[in-house]
Amino acid sequence: LLLIHFCCSCRSFHFFVLWCQAQVKRQHYVFYFSLCIKKGENHPSPNFNQYVRTQGAVTDQLSRRQVRVYQLYSRTSGKHVQIHGKRVTATAEDGNLYARLFVETDTFGSRVRIRGAESGRYLCMNRKGKLVGKPNGRSKDCIFTEIVLENNYTAFQNAKYEGWYVAFTRKGRPIKASRTRENQREVHFIKRLHTGLPPFPNTDQSKPFEFIRFPSTRRAKRNRKSPSSS
Repeated sequence: LLLIHFCCSCRSFHFFVLWCQAQVKRQHYVFYFSLCIKKGENHPSPNFNQYVRTQGAVTDQLSRRQVRVYQLYSRTSGKHVQIHGKRVTATAEDGNLYARLFVETDTFGSRVRIRGAESGRYLCMNRKGKLVGKPNGRSKDCIFTEIVLENNYTAFQNAKYEGWYVAFTRKGRPIKASRTRENQREVHFIKRLHTGLPPFPNTDQSKPFEFIRFPSTRRAKRNRKSPSSS
């Protein structure tokens, strides 16, 4: 009987030790879980909008430039933007040579450089907010950010002077950029394809399909057998 009582006591003590170990592990897990939650509160999730904004402001010098060719239709003047030497206006008709623009990407975002196909000059903005054409468009005042608005129009904000937009009057004259806002009609444009010659490098117009004509041949007559010969 004493032996049986001793065995039962040993088993009870063993179960008690296991229960104590389980409680210790449970408290350890609870403490570790609460610690992880506190760490998550101290370190918020990364701001991807800020990351894209920062990367979009850096000029991409490794990737190949993407060039698009189109016209910019001004909402106020009803004409197209043209770069004629140093002068920039919005008075060109549809298909005008000076209205054809080469739009070069500057970053993986929406920053571009706008160059006149005929004049070879870049659309730039000086410190007074005036639009001018420059032969070299490497400076930051020749870089613009494309902003697609809710009304499907496009606005072009200068990368160097934030809050200054490309804008024209009803007569097609450029407006001082310091007086422009994003919701104004004067800064709204529509991208349109050029109706003139195809863009580079395919300068040759597509030729119409030509059929190959062969000389006409006479069809030999089939000789029919007469009934008398049979």
